[in-house]
Amino acid sequence: MVSQQATVFIVDDDDSVRDSLCWLVESVGLKAQSYGSALDFLHAYFKNDDHNRHGCLVSDIRMQGMSGLELQLQLAERGARLPIIFITGYGDVAMAVKAMKAGAMDFFTKPVNDQVLIECIQHTLSQEIEVEAQRVQLEQIQRRLATLTSREREVLGKVVDGKLNKVIAAELNVSSKTIESHRARVMEKMAAHTVAELVRMAVKTELNWQ
Repeated sequence: MVSQQATVFIVDDDDSVRDSLCWLVESVGLKAQSYGSALDFLHAYFKNDDHNRHGCLVSDIRMQGMSGLELQLQLAERGARLPIIFITGYGDVAMAVKAMKAGAMDFFTKPVNDQVLIECIQHTLSQEIEVEAQRVQLEQIQRRLATLTSREREVLGKVVDGKLNKVIAAELNVSSKTIESHRARVMEKMAAHTVAELVRMAVKTELNWQ
């Protein structure tokens, strides 16, 4: 579901196109912020801390000054995770394909079909919220991993490999009780209620446990 707190940032150097896109976005209950140039957008986006807000960018690809492709590159270099939808002229399709290869969500040629564009924006916002939730969850898991001792991480790796306590104990040359204690601390620190949950956390971090 699309959050009503999400913002659709619109960048186009054509006043009429910009106004039309703002009206379209707001007509379905979404917030819109528009800018007449890529530089104006970048300045406001980072100055106002907008880069920490949910949203997406709808941008023309060919503009005076900084182009849409250059804007995409600037956002990537600054670590912004804002998904981008491009609007292009028919002669700019090759540029749009290049933008897609660089991570853009989609592109539309002018004149834009309003319904198709809105559906794309809503789908993009839904995906962005899901990706952000997964990123936050991954950061939480990584913070928990950082609290484990080296021995606890070693035990965790062996648990994730499906080994029983007695097998882990034999491999580490310690008692089964010691492994049980380590395992209990790992479960507590990782906030895992089951081994299956612990395995899912390990898979999400894509760590090499060997």
